[in-house]
Amino acid sequence: RSEVKSTNKQLMVQKLELSDAGIYTCKYGSHEVHTTLHVFKLTISLDGHFLKNEVPELTLMHRSSDPLSNLGVTLFNSNNKIVRPETENKSPQKYILNLKKLEPTDSGTWVCHIHSDSPVINKNISFAVKVLGFQNPDSERKYATVDSTVILSWHLNFKEIKWNEGFTGQLNWKQQGSANTHELLDFNVTAQGEQHKTKKSSHFLFEIPETKPESTIEVKLPSVHFNHSGQYQCQLAYKGRHTQSKIELVVMKVSANPVGPLSRGAKTTLICQVSGPLPSNAHLRWERVNGTQMDIKNSKQQELKLEVNISAAGLWSCHLIEDNVRKISVHYRVEEVPVWINYVVTGASVGGSVLVFALVCLCIISGINWQRRRLRAKRMERARQLLLENKTCQCQQ
Repeated sequence: RSEVKSTNKQLMVQKLELSDAGIYTCKYGSHEVHTTLHVFKLTISLDGHFLKNEVPELTLMHRSSDPLSNLGVTLFNSNNKIVRPETENKSPQKYILNLKKLEPTDSGTWVCHIHSDSPVINKNISFAVKVLGFQNPDSERKYATVDSTVILSWHLNFKEIKWNEGFTGQLNWKQQGSANTHELLDFNVTAQGEQHKTKKSSHFLFEIPETKPESTIEVKLPSVHFNHSGQYQCQLAYKGRHTQSKIELVVMKVSANPVGPLSRGAKTTLICQVSGPLPSNAHLRWERVNGTQMDIKNSKQQELKLEVNISAAGLWSCHLIEDNVRKISVHYRVEEVPVWINYVVTGASVGGSVLVFALVCLCIISGINWQRRRLRAKRMERARQLLLENKTCQCQQ
């Protein structure tokens, strides 16, 4: 591993090892020159391949004839910003640095700068850090309305960081309020970056869009139902380690009780409901479009259901408001019964009343006539009996 150049008497040592450290002496006649060789070796845990939120450990080994007490170590990340270790464990020949949790944006070339005033040392050691993960946050919330179309996407960064190792993953769904988890699909990515997906679940209709970036895991719900709400979690697995990102799907629906056009003077109840849960700064609001302040009703914070009793037809809207920002709105049109139907109903009511009165009168007249006929029949029967009695008396005489 070493050779001496005859032209300038230089000693070249290749592929340095820690054991190569020490004092090197060059003799030329009666002259001697001493040179101290310091050897540093930097290693990074997991060979520099991390998942999101993992904590790297750097180990810097130092060998020389005399240990250095004033050696300084400074780390620079891929954005050339100084990184302060969370913990340090220093000894004369070994430095162990534990860093903070890594993010995918930390991927790139890092630099360990070694410096000393006596002897003068000013050395940079570069090393690669690759953090596999999602460009999505660890957790996010997405809102949708019943019967709408929703696309849920997770963007992986293996292309950007040139990840050259294979890994696997899966997409799971846990329905709101349920403890059961359903696997929707699984996937694997080869060392060459080829991605393969397999659809696993048939619990509800969803699609895997074809036209999308290769580094994206995506599912499409063409017609959202209220019970499609819950947690959709995408998980990556690499050498027995895992990282995940989840999307909380909150679904909103509106309805009326009773359903149908609103008659004059009648009332109906509009119901707005979300599958939940909601953050502490969110609430629901009913309001009539182009209405007055009296046509607005707000729910309490984090309340999942809001009802409003109305007597005015028109277009009503339910809003989900978070930090005074409307996240989603659903409209419900309350129709008014046409005027001619009101007249028909009124006329039918009046006509029905007259008909009932006429029937009652007819019944009374019929009853009176029947009673009269009965009395007349009784009188005639009595008269016949008297006549028969008179004839009998005359015959006896």
